[in-house]
Amino acid sequence: MKVSERIWNEVTKPEIWIHWAESAIRIFFVVVLAWVVSVFAQRFLTRMRSYALRVTNRHGGGSNAEVERRATTITGALNKILNFTIWIFALIMILTDMGFRIEPLLAGLGVAGVAIGLGANSLIKDWLGGLFILLEDQARIGDAVTINNNTSGAVEEINLRTTILRGEDGGVHIISNGSITKLSNFSREYSYFVFETVLAHGADADRALKIVQATAAELQQEIPYKDMILAPIEMFGIDRLSDRGVTIKARIKTLPGKNGDVGHELNRRVRVKLIEEKIAFPAYLPQI
Repeated sequence: MKVSERIWNEVTKPEIWIHWAESAIRIFFVVVLAWVVSVFAQRFLTRMRSYALRVTNRHGGGSNAEVERRATTITGALNKILNFTIWIFALIMILTDMGFRIEPLLAGLGVAGVAIGLGANSLIKDWLGGLFILLEDQARIGDAVTINNNTSGAVEEINLRTTILRGEDGGVHIISNGSITKLSNFSREYSYFVFETVLAHGADADRALKIVQATAAELQQEIPYKDMILAPIEMFGIDRLSDRGVTIKARIKTLPGKNGDVGHELNRRVRVKLIEEKIAFPAYLPQI
């Protein structure tokens, strides 16, 4: 009998098709079960998030915006970990049902994992860095941060390996968690806008300081800035003297992330007032 005839006879046996059909049905149910479990896990995390928000708000555990960002960050990371675990188990069950021997595969993966672990110190460092960012609540989704003094933006994602920022210009910055040595968070509880400008040496600095203070007080009484500003402006006075002129400085406390909105309007109004009062800025000296 030819080889092709033997193969045909084997393939056309009813018990072969019944076995394949049973395997296909079992695999289908495994996939459906994994999908159902992942959906229920996501709903469970959503309910736990709502419950945690209610409990935290009841006990005064911070502002609503802060608690919301914290909950979003934690549930997002847990959701990814649970989904990964669920589908890994589903894949193992499918391979077992298809006749693959999982024990040698798992043993090989264990050996490979040890080898990879020894040669992937940076990857482990990234995972540990991401874990500590989440556990220590260093940053949350939506926070305005600066990482390593040179990369700034709003936090879009915090994964175990990377932290993703959206820059002011729309650029996406993907940073390995293991490389983060310094993280400055400007959205924790409150923010500050630091006002600073340079006046000509002959300008009336005392008068300029009073204008800045009065303008900030006016801004604090107006909508929508009255809801953004948390305290009256702090006047630091004359910060330094230089060849260009006199630097005056102050700062104003705002809601987290609202320092930019308040600062832009304060700068605009102070500039108009200083020009009206004929308080001079340093003359522009072109570069030679």
